[in-house]
Amino acid sequence: MQGKDTVNSTFHQLFRPIFNKNFLEHLKKLGVDKYIKKLSALQLIILVVYAQLEQLSGLRDISNSLNNKNLSKAIKLNSISFSQVSRKLKDLPSGVLNILFKSLATEIIKDVGVNALNKHLGRIHLIDSSTISLCLSQYRWAEFRKTKGGIKLHLRLRFFEEGVIPEKAIITPAKPSDKTQMDVLVVEEKGAINVFDRIYVDYKKFDSYCKNGVRFVTRLKKNAIKHIVEELPVDPNSPIKKHQIVYLGNPVTYKMKHKLRLIETEDTEGNPIIIITNVFELKPEEIGDIYRNRWQIEIFFKWLKQHLKVKHFYGKSKQAVQNQLFIALITYCLLKLLELKTGYKGPLLTIKRLLHTCLYEPFNSFVKKLYKRPIRYSRGRRRQLDHEAIYQETLRQVIADETDHLADLTYDPVIL
Repeated sequence: MQGKDTVNSTFHQLFRPIFNKNFLEHLKKLGVDKYIKKLSALQLIILVVYAQLEQLSGLRDISNSLNNKNLSKAIKLNSISFSQVSRKLKDLPSGVLNILFKSLATEIIKDVGVNALNKHLGRIHLIDSSTISLCLSQYRWAEFRKTKGGIKLHLRLRFFEEGVIPEKAIITPAKPSDKTQMDVLVVEEKGAINVFDRIYVDYKKFDSYCKNGVRFVTRLKKNAIKHIVEELPVDPNSPIKKHQIVYLGNPVTYKMKHKLRLIETEDTEGNPIIIITNVFELKPEEIGDIYRNRWQIEIFFKWLKQHLKVKHFYGKSKQAVQNQLFIALITYCLLKLLELKTGYKGPLLTIKRLLHTCLYEPFNSFVKKLYKRPIRYSRGRRRQLDHEAIYQETLRQVIADETDHLADLTYDPVIL
């Protein structure tokens, strides 16, 4: 699809991972484009990814985007009607997009080298879901409440030191409980730790996980019934307030057969958090840190909703909505791969914004602009610094042995 004159463009570097040999063979095997004369599956994916990046409002905007000669030339498509885009988006099997998403996620994990990270704590997988509201009168299949529709995106993210990588996605109507997808999302491999919120608490499943060696860290509900087997010592200087070995459940309904660790710590505002886990080899402080990482999945959902097109859908059918969500995840993966290719350590949003103006420029020009420092035309109102106060605060931190942050390159002594 790419000509020789565009092979070095930023556009080509962004979409290069889509032209995966295995994925192209899969498209051919399924015969997705067998009787298609215009708008192939790859062209549709690129068009909708472009629409996600630009946050285009509707199908007509996607159709009109081909008036851009650069885009039209890059995908070798002069024009397409909005109805053709609608039909293709509705008819393309969601499984095809899911395969592409998984392929891109695997490539990211390979490029990041996650296996070299978290060696001590193990492989951490974050599990959660997010509900996207829909108008029930237009999306009858997505019944949620009497007057409200919705769709639910269930995700498993791979956590590593520099962020998260989406590795598995399931899309369902919003009404079924999150627990219905729990077994599908949980990783059973040795060394993996599954982290999820208290909405997934299920004592029977927990017993099954303990029996089969599936490790998890989660939060306990406030009204949970627990039988304390052993009180373990706690360091008074530690953020851990309580450390116990317990059985969970009520003998009348269901009481667990396996013991769990109960760890009580505090959030940033001092509110108590009760964590339960079947991971016994790690310190309670490490378990607390692992659960705190769960918020990364909330941040991921927020980023997806704010910066990609997942709150307004181009089609009304169930498959069209699912396809758009999968393409949003594909778009995120493409941005992440571009970030890795450039070695950029700043916000992913910066790359997305720069693509808006540099998509058809040479890739080396894009990289130069990405690393270019902003020019300040005005010195602005200069802040009067109290150098003595800065010195005294730094001296106090050294005496109190609070010096870890001083080795951090992001530390600014001016901000006290």
